Amino acid sequence: MAVGYLAFVLHAHLPFVRHPESDYVLEEEWLFEAITETYVPLLHSFEGLKRDGVDFKMTMSMTPPLVAMLRDPLLQDRYDAHLAQLQELAEKEVDHNQHNGHLRYLAEHYVKEFQLVRETWERYDRDLVKAFKQFLDSNNLEIITCGATHGYFPLMKMYPQAVWAQIKVACEHYEENFGRPPKGMWLPECAYYDGLERLIVDSGLRYFLTDGHGVLYARPRPRFGTYAPIFTETGAAVFGRDHESSQQVWSSQVGYPGDPEYREFYKDLGWEAEYEYIKPYIMPNGQRKNTGIKYHKITSRFAGLGDKALYDPYWAREKAAEHAANFMFNREQQIRHLAEIMQRPPIIVSPYDAELFGHWWYEGPWFLDYLFRKTWFDQQTYAMTHLADYLHQYPTQQICRPAQSSWGYKGFHEYWLNETNAWIYPHLHKSAERMIELGRLEASDELQRRALNQAARELLLAQSSDWAFIMRTGTMVPYAVRRTRSHLMRFNKIYEDIQAGKVDSGWLEKVEKIDNIFPNINYKVYQPLG
Repeated sequence: MAVGYLAFVLHAHLPFVRHPESDYVLEEEWLFEAITETYVPLLHSFEGLKRDGVDFKMTMSMTPPLVAMLRDPLLQDRYDAHLAQLQELAEKEVDHNQHNGHLRYLAEHYVKEFQLVRETWERYDRDLVKAFKQFLDSNNLEIITCGATHGYFPLMKMYPQAVWAQIKVACEHYEENFGRPPKGMWLPECAYYDGLERLIVDSGLRYFLTDGHGVLYARPRPRFGTYAPIFTETGAAVFGRDHESSQQVWSSQVGYPGDPEYREFYKDLGWEAEYEYIKPYIMPNGQRKNTGIKYHKITSRFAGLGDKALYDPYWAREKAAEHAANFMFNREQQIRHLAEIMQRPPIIVSPYDAELFGHWWYEGPWFLDYLFRKTWFDQQTYAMTHLADYLHQYPTQQICRPAQSSWGYKGFHEYWLNETNAWIYPHLHKSAERMIELGRLEASDELQRRALNQAARELLLAQSSDWAFIMRTGTMVPYAVRRTRSHLMRFNKIYEDIQAGKVDSGWLEKVEKIDNIFPNINYKVYQPLG
């Protein structure tokens, strides 16, 4: 009999990036890279585990923007073309390196990998949401939701209707796509503020995830720390991130992804190949970009990019198996120790960004595959579980009030509110006030109803925490600024048109086609609460 539980949680999220008004926008490739390197490899692992009789359990958030993009015909067509170009380049690389045995071996590895991605993509009729849903239906995967556009809740708390809209729209979108209501929510950026749980419970959700210190500093202090969920006074359950297991996977310094055998992310063919040769496979304006074909391993933490040795997937896969065994061993020791102290089964909650597995850490899906297999066959100390299943099995927990927190730098709100991005909040707050005002209106006709619904979409898209995050990281900043401004400008035009009693129908139709997320949204979600 297992003496404890391990809950592996992946957060699958990308901001809503879709530009039908342009033939090419580099940022759309965030989705394409994630499909090729993370989502399809995860599906391959799940399929293999099911085929081999491993009854795996994992929780995974799929945010509304990601679900919307995965099901969008325009982005599906563009991914088709992107993958075809990638396959062409890989096959060209096989010929190009016919006199270099190791590079040819690596190019052939990519040819096979991209062909597998193509076969999976077509087998599911280009609908990866349907692909993941089958594992939800088989109870292997617990799919949970997030904020409608990953809005940062603590910086919206002065407008409860705005937070409510983020939660309610997300739950309705989930039900439209998965045919059932969600049980849990990954708080955007794991960011919690006191009182948020009331809105979460009112939306029908049973639990949410926050960072470890959100639970550890709860009042009163939880007797079992993060090794058991706490219940809020409203009845919502709160799971806190386990620091020890997180660091072993997350950290590039002491974690597994920094191992010398693993593939080097920052050395890509798009930057290294001769310009005329690679030109057809980079940006249309001639600027270089990552292609996803990478030939080198990390080699050493101290090696410069010019000193990296060639990568070998065989040895990297062996290292992933070794690391999976180490992770399992560490969880066995941790859970045995905790079970003795607690006198009840502990739960280790290990949450990560899904894109870490495959995109940033190329071998991540192999690691997961080995971990599930080894857990199933090689140990009996712990069982893997869904968060919802754990709550069903253990319905009694300590009642506490979580502490305000996030999983960002310094654990509070600083990463999303600082000198790089503070300018956006007066505009977001003013727009939230205006949307709450619009939520009280009764649409006079169909055109005004469409305008009011589009205003709600534009505000939600402007509130995405991704834009503030990108401004802080310093990468792709002009794009994040442009997106924030464009959504706010569109929102304000709609508001002013409605106030003036004359909606520009031609302009509105164009904007509806560009920002087409949440087709069934109802602007009245912004009505006064209660």
